[in-house]
Amino acid sequence: MTGILIAAALSLVVSLLLMPMVIRMLFRFKFGQEIRDDGPEGHKTKQGTPTMGGIVIILGAVIGYFGSHLVLMTTPTMSGLLVMFLFVGTGAVGFLDDFIKIYKRRSLGLRSGAKMAGQTVVGAVFAVGVTQFPDGYGYTPASPQLSFLRDFGPPLLLGVFALWALFLIVGFSNAVNLTDGLDGLATGAIILSLVAYIIIGNWQLRQSCVAYLAPSCYPVRDPLDLAVVAAAGLGGCIGFLWYNAPPAKIFMGDTGSLALGGLIVGLAITTRTQLLLLVIGGLFVIVTMSVMVQVSSFRLTGKRLLRMAPLQHHFELKGWAETTIVIRFWIIQGLLVGGGIGLFYLEWMPR
Repeated sequence: MTGILIAAALSLVVSLLLMPMVIRMLFRFKFGQEIRDDGPEGHKTKQGTPTMGGIVIILGAVIGYFGSHLVLMTTPTMSGLLVMFLFVGTGAVGFLDDFIKIYKRRSLGLRSGAKMAGQTVVGAVFAVGVTQFPDGYGYTPASPQLSFLRDFGPPLLLGVFALWALFLIVGFSNAVNLTDGLDGLATGAIILSLVAYIIIGNWQLRQSCVAYLAPSCYPVRDPLDLAVVAAAGLGGCIGFLWYNAPPAKIFMGDTGSLALGGLIVGLAITTRTQLLLLVIGGLFVIVTMSVMVQVSSFRLTGKRLLRMAPLQHHFELKGWAETTIVIRFWIIQGLLVGGGIGLFYLEWMPR
């Protein structure tokens, strides 16, 4: 528990202290957000707002995670290192995307194929890595199985599992990216998801098969360290939200959204709660589905069901204030996260 608190505190302090300096630096080099011409009219005022703030989230989380181990004189685990690799790696792909947008002064950065290729390389290394490195009890960071509240079904072939992991990584990275359209929206939703994974990691530690060998125990390799990773990400996000709250002084950009999407997927795979992520990250699923429905409807019927996709922009065009949308979407995400945690505890409820 001490490591969780130290990681969150260090990450928060680093994020809060670095953010003003990064904002000034980005202003100086004119690294501002390019706004799409076909976006909501109210977004024109955000043109030039510094972006790539996700760099600070990543830096804060990395310092928080490794700093907590340094303070407690403990060794980082393979589970924690692999999730941090996925977090930083997907963030690096997002950084390239942001840099190209800024350098070429356009709203589109990397081509979709190049972005997918970058996410695939990082995701493939992670997907293979989590099935390796068994500890003294034979537990690897993840197993090549599907999981909901825990693993179920027969083991998948390594190639099939890698494809499934890549689907989750690319899907949720882009889902967080789609949700990052209003000040504070994606950041607040991610914070709630990370709180869930801190709780899940703690519970799995207390019911670990290493200390409590029983049919209901969790064969998760490093549950405590995964909670430390989640706490490090949480601290960085809270520090960023201080400056990203409406009206935002900085945006996370693809650097932050792709990284944070990768982070929650990494936690889902290593805590063996892959399908539960559809609930814990439910807001991102809803937003992504709104885009899919909009595109499908237009292609099939020539009509749009929403005034604009993603969903948050539909409500903007209906006249909702930006802060109203953000808070209501946070409430929805909070309810989904609460439901996800409830489902996780369900098998422990008295029958």
